[in-house]
Amino acid sequence: MLSLKIAYRYLRSPKSHGAVNVITRVSIAGVAVSTMAMIVVLSIFNGFSDLSASHLAILDPDIHVSRQDNRVISDGDSLAAVLSEVPGVSAALPTLSGRALMTTPTTQTPIQFRGVPEGYERYAGIDSAIIQGRYATHTTSGMPVAVISVGVANNLKQGLAVTDPDALHLYVPRRVGRINPANPSAAFIGTTVAVSGIFSVSQPEYDTDYILLPLETARELLDYYTEASDIAIYLDDDADPEEVARAIDTRLGNDSRYVVKNALEKHAEAFKMIKIEKWVTFMMLIFILVIALFNIVSTLSLLVIEKRDNMKTLRDMGSPRSLVRRVFIIEGWLITSIGGVIGIIAGIGLSLLQQWGHILKLSADAESLTIDYYPVRVAPWDVLVVMATVAVTGLIASQATRLFTRRLN
Repeated sequence: MLSLKIAYRYLRSPKSHGAVNVITRVSIAGVAVSTMAMIVVLSIFNGFSDLSASHLAILDPDIHVSRQDNRVISDGDSLAAVLSEVPGVSAALPTLSGRALMTTPTTQTPIQFRGVPEGYERYAGIDSAIIQGRYATHTTSGMPVAVISVGVANNLKQGLAVTDPDALHLYVPRRVGRINPANPSAAFIGTTVAVSGIFSVSQPEYDTDYILLPLETARELLDYYTEASDIAIYLDDDADPEEVARAIDTRLGNDSRYVVKNALEKHAEAFKMIKIEKWVTFMMLIFILVIALFNIVSTLSLLVIEKRDNMKTLRDMGSPRSLVRRVFIIEGWLITSIGGVIGIIAGIGLSLLQQWGHILKLSADAESLTIDYYPVRVAPWDVLVVMATVAVTGLIASQATRLFTRRLN
């Protein structure tokens, strides 16, 4: 196309005014830096989202089955046995959650507890989150054992006391039966547990006030026998979570009383906030790109002035006014495209370098962190969004040259 050839020639050829060359380079650099920043920032958000998901996977199962009305499942053991037969399911474990008051001789704090069955550690990967002690369910004397979060440990100022018979006391309001006003303590069910380990998964939801108990201890506290608050489903390595979830729903008879969710769906609100932050930041970077594109408008306005005689020659040779306008529109789009391509290549290169090489390290104490580098993941969809954004905004900026070419004869 003639207008493209002319625009490309104008871009490559030296200008009579050195300022035009400088502004052109500045325009390309501005678009490149803005585009690179978009790729890098979006990749960082992807990395932190993946990091959050990996931490949740330590305590959250692959698939979570619970009641729609948040009531307990009346026969959790039987339902878990039925769901364990679904193809692709490695294990189906009944768990029971509740709240309690935890005390020591000197301190007390409210906590959330989850009762888990024997063998839970083989599927949940809790061993990788233990920062002190180990995972266990009973002491040698048969006393039930709690694995407490780092937040609970800090609140109680409690170190490991596996052999202490008065390590921790748990109290839960009695669920059934009458309350005797003359004996208020009878309104609570209590038990004593030892501490075998302290865990941290870098998630406030679990690290603040969470503990793990043997399932039978949790049922004893809540006065249940076979009930469960949910069924934790763990899958085979080669299983498709979506297919297994549909199979579980079918095995449940598509019963509307039950909700089948994967780990991400269970924490949908948290990941929704991460996505909102990601795209709000992206919109802010678009404004920076738009500011950088004003340099292109300045470049084109100067180029129109410099090439006025050339355009008049083209008009005298019979070229339509639309061709003259297209030359400068394409010129602006070429400047944007060159800067965008450079920025995308640089952004992807820097992100992949960090993703694979872990060049940038976190400045905090490495022993207190689960990772010591900034997590990054390049997503092809993000790259396509950035490319489309740069192309559209560049084309819009190029259209501004119509204001400068109207007076060309």
